[in-house]
Amino acid sequence: MNEETRTTTAVDEPVRTTETQRRASGGTLAKRIVYYIGGVIIALIALRFIFLLLGANRGSGFVDFIYDVSSVFVAPFVGIFGQPTFGVSYVETASIVAIIIYGLVTIGIGKLFTLNRSV
Repeated sequence: MNEETRTTTAVDEPVRTTETQRRASGGTLAKRIVYYIGGVIIALIALRFIFLLLGANRGSGFVDFIYDVSSVFVAPFVGIFGQPTFGVSYVETASIVAIIIYGLVTIGIGKLFTLNRSV
C-alpha cells in the first residue's frame, strides 16, 4: 500500500512529496499465502466438477491434467454420497464436499495467523 502526502505552503513553491510505504505484517503475509494456496486447490476441484458435470473428453490433455491433479484432493471424500449419473456426465458429490471442506479449512488456518492482531 502506498500513501502519498503532499504539502504546499505557497503557489510559487515546489510541491514536496513524501512517500510512506506500509508493509504487511508477517501474519498478514502468511494469511495471504494460505488463501492463495487454498484458492488454487478449490479452483482445481471446481474445474474437475464442471468437467465431470459436462462430460468433458478425458482424451484432452488439459482435462486429463485437471483430473489427475485434483484427484489427490478429492480422494478423501469419495464414497461419502452417491453420484447421480446422466449419460456421460455425472455429479461428483465428492468434489462439492471437498470444495466446502477446503474452503472452511483455508479460512480457519488463515484466521489463525491474525488472531493476535487488533481490528
